[in-house]
Amino acid sequence: MEAFEQLLTESTRIHGHLCAGQVIGVRMAMAGLERIGINDPKGADRKKLYVLVEIDRCATDAIQSVTGCSLGKRSLRWVDFGVMAATFVNLESGAAVRVTAREEARALSSTYCPDIVDKYQRQLEAYKVMPVADLFLFQEVRVSVRDCDMPGRPLRRVQCQHCGDWVQDCREREQQGQTLCRACSGERYYEVLQTR
Repeated sequence: MEAFEQLLTESTRIHGHLCAGQVIGVRMAMAGLERIGINDPKGADRKKLYVLVEIDRCATDAIQSVTGCSLGKRSLRWVDFGVMAATFVNLESGAAVRVTAREEARALSSTYCPDIVDKYQRQLEAYKVMPVADLFLFQEVRVSVRDCDMPGRPLRRVQCQHCGDWVQDCREREQQGQTLCRACSGERYYEVLQTR
């Protein structure tokens, strides 16, 4: 795997700016990959890796950058828990680790970089040098990834019997004997104003 500084530089380029979340995400990904035995996430090990992120913040861009996992490849999944955490899964061995950023690391940053007055800059710099044990909590976990959520081609495609949209990857709903897309089953997040 590439060195921390190289990974941080690439992550910052993709994210658009350097922030403490980028440092957390890069270090989280590096530590998670190491613990599940993934050495080449963008190369030889790319088909073995599955990552679940629990927050839609800066660290997620860094995790995607380091691991090469993405929503489009179906190797990255967002689970909206709002926690600065990610679970790294080795699909081949079954090894999985959930890595959570420790809240205490914010306060500990003054121990590692006491001369930096601005708290955001202090956290950014401290997170670069802080031991992983001070920065993260690690939990060995078991993750069952459904066949419909695995990377690769869709297992099936079905047509909504109400609107006609095609639904992939087992995301359809059955209601009163009809196969429906999630929007037509009552889970719509939008209001249709006009159809052309």
